Formats: sequence, structure tokens, C-alpha cells
Amino acid sequence: MPLPVRHTPRADWHKYNGAEYFVTICTGGREHYFGEVYDGQTQLTAVGECLRAQIENVQNHYPYATIPLYVIMPNHTHLIAVIDGDKTPYDRTVCRDAACHVRNDSGANDVTDAARDVNADAARDVPTGKNVHMQNVANRQGWLSVCIGGIKSAVTRFARENGIPFAWQPRYHDHIVRNQNEMNRIAEYIEHNPLVWESDCYNE
Repeated sequence: MPLPVRHTPRADWHKYNGAEYFVTICTGGREHYFGEVYDGQTQLTAVGECLRAQIENVQNHYPYATIPLYVIMPNHTHLIAVIDGDKTPYDRTVCRDAACHVRNDSGANDVTDAARDVNADAARDVPTGKNVHMQNVANRQGWLSVCIGGIKSAVTRFARENGIPFAWQPRYHDHIVRNQNEMNRIAEYIEHNPLVWESDCYNE
């Protein structure tokens, strides 16, 4: 039977403090390692089940992170990740020149939207509340990288231990969710993703 892959506690979203990210993580070569879509739902493989478990239990490993909404597709996952700055031990963002980079567990550097916004404001020397807010968001981006890197590492380890062919795309995409309207649009996209799989840009 198709397995449930969505979790949508909409009522809680208004409580978040602004450090929400729309994240997309793809498999290597966009291979269908996580399962296949039947009748608008993803039937998960063992690797897909492992990914679901990692997402569902993310706070057990990363107390500062919550994932209130996600969907697992055959070759990628979309999720909303919320990073609570009050629960992170310290800032993990490193700024160099006009760009901020954060290390993920694969060793790659990702330049984030938040970092670009922060540095653009800083360059204009505009001491606004937005500056402070976006700097806080950028500082949390490093912990997002740790969380996503940990999820990816756990799934890779499970596949290797069970002799299952598997690979991730080296990086992931993240986008800051800036307001409630944008959150609602992203939520609708995530929730309907399996229903439009045939025309999805990731379906190659």
C-alpha cells in the first residue's frame, strides 16, 4: 500500500519566528531511490522509509530543528525546516567579502539567500530592524546545513550497511520563507507534489 509521506500541522506555523527554510534535496543523478508514485502517493522503498524516519525524528538528533511539512518523491524530498535560534549553541555562519558561506557535512560551501541579503544591507550601511533579523536568519543557516547534512549522512549509512545502491546529489537547495503568504504557497506545492508528478520538473 502507498505509505504516508506528508505531515502538515498548519495551525502551528504562526508561532514561528522567521527562521523557516524551504529545502529541496535530490538523489544522485535523480535516480528513483526513494520509491515510485502510484495514485498520487509515493510508495517508499527501504531507503525512502529511512529518510522518512530521519525527518520525523529530526528533533531527537537536532533539538533546535523542526520539520513541520515534507514530502518524499521518487528522487527528491521537499521540506520546510525551522531553526530555533534560542536552541542553537553558537553561530555557524562564516562571512568572507560579499558572500557568507556555511559548511555542510559533504564539505561543500553553500552561498545562501540570507547571506546575500545581509551583506547587501550591510554594504548600504542601513541600520534597520531587517538587518538584525536577516543576520539572525543567516546565523541559523549554518545549523540548517548541519541538520540536512546529518539526515543525508544517516540515509547514506543505512544504504551502505544494507548493500543498497544509493547516492545523494552533492548539495541541496534552500530558500528563506519570508512571510505567511509565501509559506502557504510552498505548503500547497509540497502537498500537491505527488499529484502532479507526471509533469514535475524533477521527473526525468
